[in-house]
Amino acid sequence: MACFKVVPAVNQIETNLYCQRSLERSWMDKKSVAHMAYAPLGQDNRNEMFGGLAVRALAEKYGKTPAQILLRFLMQKGIAVIPRSTKPEHIREKFALFDFTLTPDEMAQLSALDRKEPLIGKPETPELVEFSLTW
Repeated sequence: MACFKVVPAVNQIETNLYCQRSLERSWMDKKSVAHMAYAPLGQDNRNEMFGGLAVRALAEKYGKTPAQILLRFLMQKGIAVIPRSTKPEHIREKFALFDFTLTPDEMAQLSALDRKEPLIGKPETPELVEFSLTW
């Protein structure tokens, strides 16, 4: 980035339980770039995330939904989340994240589930670039 004069304020990248972006996050922290999670619930892969044993156990413990556990996890890591929804009940659900806190052990348990692989697509693949140009 030596040739650029303006550092981005925010980097919106796919970030979720299985793609936590720790390497990218360390760079963003060094450059004071905010991390915003695109597809924080894994888009079409949410059933796998929601059904995981650790996520289900935490949802039961806190009386929350798996989506709330996953969003709270990212928020506690300092990542801005922008889950999408068109249903009022899901929008209300996704706002109910501020009345509980995951413990350090629970955060570590969820962090250990990182596969370090995007679920939606790898931004460096020509097919994804080509597809993106058709939006």
